[in-house]
Amino acid sequence: MKKSIVTALVTAAISVTAAPAADLGKMVTKAPPPPPSPWDVAFGAAIMSDYNFRGISQSDRGPAVSAYFEPRYNINSNWQLYVGIAGTSTKLATDPTAEIDFYGGVRPTFGPLALDFGFIYYYYPRETQQFGPVSFTLSDTDFWEVYGKGVYTINDNFAVGANVYYSPDWLNTGADGTYASGTAKFTAPGAWFPAGWGAYASGEIGYYWLGTTNADGNAYVIPTNLADYAYWNVGFGFTHKVFTLDFRYYDTDLTKGECNVLTGDHTATFSPSDTTPFNNGNVSKWCGAAFVAKLSVDTTLSAIK
Repeated sequence: MKKSIVTALVTAAISVTAAPAADLGKMVTKAPPPPPSPWDVAFGAAIMSDYNFRGISQSDRGPAVSAYFEPRYNINSNWQLYVGIAGTSTKLATDPTAEIDFYGGVRPTFGPLALDFGFIYYYYPRETQQFGPVSFTLSDTDFWEVYGKGVYTINDNFAVGANVYYSPDWLNTGADGTYASGTAKFTAPGAWFPAGWGAYASGEIGYYWLGTTNADGNAYVIPTNLADYAYWNVGFGFTHKVFTLDFRYYDTDLTKGECNVLTGDHTATFSPSDTTPFNNGNVSKWCGAAFVAKLSVDTTLSAIK
């Protein structure tokens, strides 16, 4: 009887000590990875044979460089807030040291539809007002726009988009400006290329509605109706990891005289056949057909961690 009691006590003691030992074997000995941060930063840089903005050269048909830095906050998988700063070298009539863009907005996504609503301020530091026989300029051409953009991804290979930008004071002239465009892009199937490589073809067609300038005594002696114009580009590119090499054709329907009125081109030449109002026969090459090559690199902090 005593032996049975002792045996039972020993068995109970072994079972009591064995249970915690088994539990210890199942314990997590390494902390789980932290949840992904909602914060991220996108950044990149580019070199191009011409800085072309909506069909008009901003670098006197010469090469330019650019860079950007864009912090992002992902509220959830469908909503992203962002701010950014971008800089591009320029060669414009007022001779600014660069174009600096400050921007921010929100990007909601609904399945295949990605939207973007925001604000952008174009800052041209150290501008100089120019007067001369060929052109005259404003002393300050800084301005801002609000915008709405959307891209609808049809499938892995095709996407279409639309963009609208509005400024109440385009280039500080007092004229309002509304730019609208449609885009299309074909992305080649990944099976066509080695791993890490890709290719695409894309295009955009848009229209710029511009209003009437103010007669502020700065550059416009009397109110001037700025020319509306159509703009388009088409091109193709190759991608490899974070790199993109793009080749693109740009053009507008602006005459060379209308181009000079819009830009105040300091390299404009005189043409006796030009009859553009308020232009004095000056013509600019900044708005005509252009072929541009651009090499860019784009990534995010989350992608390189």
